Amino acid sequence: MRILKNGPDTAAARVLLAHGAGAGMEHQVMQALAEGLAGEDIQVVRFEFPYMQKTRADGRRRPPDREPVLLDCWRSLAAEFAHPKLFLAGKSMGGRMASLVADELQPAGLMLLGFPFYPPGKPERFRGQHLASIATPTLLLQGERDTFGNREAVASFDLADTVDTCWVTDGDHGFKPRKASGTTLERNLAQVCQRMRNFIRDH
Repeated sequence: MRILKNGPDTAAARVLLAHGAGAGMEHQVMQALAEGLAGEDIQVVRFEFPYMQKTRADGRRRPPDREPVLLDCWRSLAAEFAHPKLFLAGKSMGGRMASLVADELQPAGLMLLGFPFYPPGKPERFRGQHLASIATPTLLLQGERDTFGNREAVASFDLADTVDTCWVTDGDHGFKPRKASGTTLERNLAQVCQRMRNFIRDH
């Protein structure tokens, strides 16, 4: 499996970072997060699920693998890149899959970047039930306007005390704000990286 590393193997903490359903590990937001988070003390390891590896090989877009395949991918990566201070992190679907195996794998912490609580416009198809009882320390970074779960919607959800929610100013599902908001995507991503860094430091 091809991976991308930012930061040294000797770093005190390691973050395994998974992509969302539609874009791979080299997407500009994934790149910005990895580069913004990594440093002497934090290594970021990006990887791709099997279906995205196939798309990279032949250029044909395909839907995500079935859930058991995605979960097994997380399990094998967590074993391969085991670290005394390992954090699981993922954008959208990648984070949702990490959250389903986090209590089993027992990392130092879990970081969810734009959690897909429900498909846009379909709040009845809720996919965050397990976050009401998750035991793993969790940082939820969510755009205020995320169509997969905005600030108003998430306020009504039952989330465990282990989940610390951080709102990204006027951000959509990719953390991008509107021009009138007075902030920028770059500033929002810098804020996300800083919150992740603080979370890693505290855990």
